[in-house]
Amino acid sequence: MLKFIGYLFLFTLLTISTQVGGVLLLLSIVISKQWKVNFKFKKILIFIGLYFITILFFIPLIAPIFGREKIKNTNTIKPTNYMTVLLNRNYVRPALNKLLQKTQTDLKNTNIEIRYLDANFPFITNFPLLPHLSHHDGKKLDLSLVYETQEGILSTKQKSISGYGVFEKPKPNEYNQINFCFKKGYYQYDYQKYMTFGEINKTLIFSEIGTKKLITVLLKNKNLGKLFIEPHLKQRLHLKNNKIRYHGCKSVRHDDHIHIQLK
Repeated sequence: MLKFIGYLFLFTLLTISTQVGGVLLLLSIVISKQWKVNFKFKKILIFIGLYFITILFFIPLIAPIFGREKIKNTNTIKPTNYMTVLLNRNYVRPALNKLLQKTQTDLKNTNIEIRYLDANFPFITNFPLLPHLSHHDGKKLDLSLVYETQEGILSTKQKSISGYGVFEKPKPNEYNQINFCFKKGYYQYDYQKYMTFGEINKTLIFSEIGTKKLITVLLKNKNLGKLFIEPHLKQRLHLKNNKIRYHGCKSVRHDDHIHIQLK
């Protein structure tokens, strides 16, 4: 019974975090029983090998059937954290890849690079990409904020290992949506602070110039439907565009990342 519960827990965890990991766990168990050769860590090694073969070769071939493809990495479009890639959370619709490539072109000679966070799983609309509420249709993507050194030099580094959870908090003269949501009882609003996996590069500061430039270029793309950023950052950066929307207290705060989505 304990063994069954353990496998059930692993199946659920792997399915929630990678979409395909649970199925591959079951398949690896079957292969392990059929393969009569015994060696140390047999089940674990079979699962790891099967998982990497699947995500590297098979999933990219099957995902287009569901209208999705991997985010195309370039010299200036890269994941903030490669766990995004390892967990299959880097799939988007082709139009979103085109949006990123157009943004990359428009940012040429600015020293601003596009660092992406969670996108979508490769298969099945409405399959939840937890803990996100809406990343299920290939149209959504989170991007990292832009930071700079104390000397004002733009940096490609981030302030947490995961890319989430280190907030650019409201200044005293800025509207504080966070406190408003807390007072309404939405205590999940800043849950990302528990998911940093460690704070790094603590001397970096939020780049108003770099982040505003990135957002301004994104907003020019005709395929962009909405962009979410926390209201106090919209105020601070003097952004005015009807594509910039407020995500609502039921979501989470967006002063540690930018959310974009297709029309």
